[in-house]
Amino acid sequence: MNEPKKKFKLVTDTQARMILPNTLTLIGVCVGLSSINFALNQRYEIAIIAILFAAIIDGLDGRIARLIRGTSKVGKELDSLTDVISFGVAPAFIMYFWTLNSLGKIGWLLSLIYVVCVALRLARFNISTGGDVSWKDNFFQGVPSPAGGILVLTPLVLDLSGVNLFNINFEIFTPYLFILVSILLISKVPTYSMKKIVVPRSTTVFLLFGIVLLFGLLLVFTFEVIVISCMVYILSIPISIYHYVKLKKKYSILTGEEDDELEDVL
Repeated sequence: MNEPKKKFKLVTDTQARMILPNTLTLIGVCVGLSSINFALNQRYEIAIIAILFAAIIDGLDGRIARLIRGTSKVGKELDSLTDVISFGVAPAFIMYFWTLNSLGKIGWLLSLIYVVCVALRLARFNISTGGDVSWKDNFFQGVPSPAGGILVLTPLVLDLSGVNLFNINFEIFTPYLFILVSILLISKVPTYSMKKIVVPRSTTVFLLFGIVLLFGLLLVFTFEVIVISCMVYILSIPISIYHYVKLKKKYSILTGEEDDELEDVL
């Protein structure tokens, strides 16, 4: 009796599931590095769009990996290394070429400080994940690196959008913004993670409509939408702090435990 022939496979089914999210992550690296090249050629509009595209990829690769059960330790580390490049090194170089170089050594020092803070934030993130499921999963510890990367680009985005209603002096404003964002990255300020939100099936249509509307506005009013989104995010930070403190008090009463540690969530 003939034995059934085994199908030849270059990779196993499990490894195949890991290829797609890791490929997306590597594409994000290429896009982040390309933004530096665009900034070198003073094509700042395309450089910002590249960072925005890298942020979208960063939001998708982890979700896709969990959806198809293709998560891996390699993917987790690769994602963090990508974030250092796309949201640390790339924004720092873009802003240095645009205005920080006018400050000489101080401008370069600010760029270095920001990149180091992104690296420290991601290092802390990697060692704090993998714990038990908790209500704290709805919060990040500090500002996440993609948000930090876009926030430090705000002066350039404001300049390109023409929405500078308060006549801000970007040469003065940008260094202080770099310092503020660097502190927020390594702080323990609770910010919304937006990754544990459960959408009722009845509102799915409205969610899809909102996503399509947002992308449509981004295509037509790219820099204006980025400015408004940054403002909304900054305003959400005090709200997230209040919400975290309120939930902490609630669960401390229910469990009788005091826990001052806030865990990061992927």
